[in-house]
Amino acid sequence: MKRSFGWIGRLPSVVILAGLASLLVACAGPQYPAAPASAAKDDYNYVVGAGDNLNVIVWRNPELSMSVPVRPDGKISTPLIDDLVAQGKNSVEIARDIEKQLSKYVRDPVVTVIVTNFVGPYSEQIRVVGEAARPLFLPYKQKMTVLDVMIAVGGLTDFADGNHASILRTSEGPNKQYSVRLKDLLRRGDISANVEMRPGDILVIPQSFF
Repeated sequence: MKRSFGWIGRLPSVVILAGLASLLVACAGPQYPAAPASAAKDDYNYVVGAGDNLNVIVWRNPELSMSVPVRPDGKISTPLIDDLVAQGKNSVEIARDIEKQLSKYVRDPVVTVIVTNFVGPYSEQIRVVGEAARPLFLPYKQKMTVLDVMIAVGGLTDFADGNHASILRTSEGPNKQYSVRLKDLLRRGDISANVEMRPGDILVIPQSFF
C-alpha cells in the first residue's frame, strides 16, 4: 500500500523552513569559539621523546661521546651508562643526568647533549584526523601554525568541511575545543584564519554532508 506524503504540502511554510534550518544546524555540527590567533608560550623548551636522536658530547673524552637513539621505552644507553631516562626531559636536563652518572668514573665530566632528530613525546605531537589528504602526526615546533600543519598533510580532501574544522586543545583540558576556518584559509587565502598551534593539539576535519 502506498503512503501519501501530501500532508507535507499542507504544513505552514514557516514550519517547513524551521525544520530545514534545524536540519542544517545539525549537519553543520557543534559550534566552538574561534581559536586564538596566538597560542605559543615564549618560554617553550623542546622535550625529548622516543624516536629522537641525541648527540652526546663528553668534553675531553671522545671515547665516551656518541650519537644515540631514544628507545621506545624512552631511555638511552651510552658508554658506562646502561639505561638513562631521556623522554620527557630537555637536552640540558639529560646532560646533567649523564654528568651525574659519569662522575662515578670520570673526574668533573662536562657533557653537552644536542637533539639531531625530532619526534617529541606523544603528549606534545600534533595530530590531524579526518578529511586531510594525508592524516598524520607531526612533532610540535614553536610558533607552528595551522597553515604549517595543513601544508604538511597536503591540504583538504574534496569531501572536507573545512570551515567546520576544530582544534581539540588537550593542554587546556579534555573537552576544550576551538573552531578554525580551514576552507577560508586554504582556498580563499584568508590569512586572518591562520592560528598558532599548541603542543598536543588535535586538528579534527569533518566531512561535508553537501
